[in-house]
Amino acid sequence: MDMQEKITRIDKLRKKRNAVILAHNYVLPEIQDIADFVGDSLELSIKAQQSDAPIIVFCGVSFMAETAKILSPESMVLHPNPASGCPMADMIDAQKVRSLKKEFPHAVTVCYVNSTAAVKAEVDICCTSANAEKIVSSIPENQEVIFMPDKNLGANVANELQREITLFPGYCPTHDRILPRMLADIKQQYPHAEALVHPECSPEVVELADYALSTGGILRYARQSNKRQFIIGTEEDILHRLRKENPGKEFILLNTALICPNMKKISIDDVLKSLENLQYEVDLSPELIEKARRPIEKMLELS
Repeated sequence: MDMQEKITRIDKLRKKRNAVILAHNYVLPEIQDIADFVGDSLELSIKAQQSDAPIIVFCGVSFMAETAKILSPESMVLHPNPASGCPMADMIDAQKVRSLKKEFPHAVTVCYVNSTAAVKAEVDICCTSANAEKIVSSIPENQEVIFMPDKNLGANVANELQREITLFPGYCPTHDRILPRMLADIKQQYPHAEALVHPECSPEVVELADYALSTGGILRYARQSNKRQFIIGTEEDILHRLRKENPGKEFILLNTALICPNMKKISIDDVLKSLENLQYEVDLSPELIEKARRPIEKMLELS
């Protein structure tokens, strides 16, 4: 079966099963092209919450598929490749959260959605890279805050709000690979380009960039800007959508090493098999769903 035949088969199965395919901006271009909706973590969370589809095929890393199940518990959520995990999410677990809460008993725990359902169940409120600043701003200034698991996103929020935040030492291996000198060098090569980076980059990189934005924010900014040339400091496959939506503009990847190997694990074959066999269903207990939903819903109320 060639690629077009596989896509045709996926379309037939999607209609037959009344399924919706959600995909993150970092997955392979061919997966983005067959999805019903492509977005960042916040956009996908909202879409999952609004979905009344009986089957959601979630093309992203495992914590994203879990979030879809938490927000749409009546749906069957399929994660086409269970090996597509997130190293950052794996850096923290529920026991570490409980230890932090004992160490800082009066703190509000803010958790990036790049975390497992078990971790979400232990915290006060979630955030995404798109709304982290807004979420932390909603907490009284005299209230202590612990931010987990991404130290870079947390530090960037702390710098922007001029606020002290206790940071858990997690990070995204892909974004943490970007060094300030890399951005400085490419800005010299393209002096008229605007540098748009993800807030999972280090504060030193963010300081050198023109803007630090979520993937959804980068896409919106590129569409609305009258600039013609952009340096992009996030995972490489956002370029697919950027170029598709902005054919007259130039997008330069900050570094060729900006590849998330886990996002690339989901293939067209995986999506097809998932729909054919209804395989790799996300299975969370009702108790875990209930506990993990609260901090996500608090986030969505403020978004």
